[in-house]
Amino acid sequence: MATTKKAPAKTAAKKASAGTATVTVPPHVDDELGLQWAAFKGEGEIEAREKLILHYAPLVKYVASRVATGLPSSVEQADLVSYGMFGLIDALGKFEPGRGNKFETYAIPRIKGAIIDELRAMDWVPRSIRFKAREIEKANADLEAMLKRQPTEKELAERLGISLRELHDVVSQISFVSVLALDEMVSVGADRGEKVSLIDTLADKGIDPTQGVESQETRSLLNTAINDLSEREKIVVTLYYFEGLTLAEIGEILGVTESRVCQIHTKAVGVLRGQLTEVD
Repeated sequence: MATTKKAPAKTAAKKASAGTATVTVPPHVDDELGLQWAAFKGEGEIEAREKLILHYAPLVKYVASRVATGLPSSVEQADLVSYGMFGLIDALGKFEPGRGNKFETYAIPRIKGAIIDELRAMDWVPRSIRFKAREIEKANADLEAMLKRQPTEKELAERLGISLRELHDVVSQISFVSVLALDEMVSVGADRGEKVSLIDTLADKGIDPTQGVESQETRSLLNTAINDLSEREKIVVTLYYFEGLTLAEIGEILGVTESRVCQIHTKAVGVLRGQLTEVD
């Protein structure tokens, strides 16, 4: 009866003064990639490290695309990829080929973790409010599917198991931190097939929007509120509203991505709105 021998793990030898040190290459890699692993792990070659980063870069794009499916459209996938690259580089440095594990299996959770950590670091909204918002959205969607219409506040409160007053309190908390870009595209129409910007869905009350700004008192309050912002938030607000620059142009000035500027702008507007509301 014929027997089969288990294929030995690929190894690369490095000659040293103290003898020969063996570096095990990850399984399921071709010879050329195996040489890069051996050069990086055995000799610490920077060039080999860069080639490994380029080879496994598509893995970062794959993880970023999966994470992006659960995020709002304002979050750019290119930013997620840049966050994930840090996870890939960290995984390359800490990976131990001698354990016999595939690098992809080891790297994917670390790439995803790096992306999520960065998203959490940039999120200025408390997690408790995010959780409440998701709960209300889910309950509203479930009731709408069951009733074939928009549920009333009473029905929504009963679904959530809270009183109507508690529901109002929660919605107030959520509305305080929920800021949308007016140029964000939304779906409208019976089949949700038509796309329009959010500003086009707002009713025109026939009121001149400059009337409130022209009030000296309002200007004074707004100036005070802007001065209380952080330095970066103050720059974004000034350049966007007073100098007429786009978010992309502001990003070039600050050396950050357009989406990052959008996040800074959103936070600044939320702070300003909160301070002006307290004054009122």
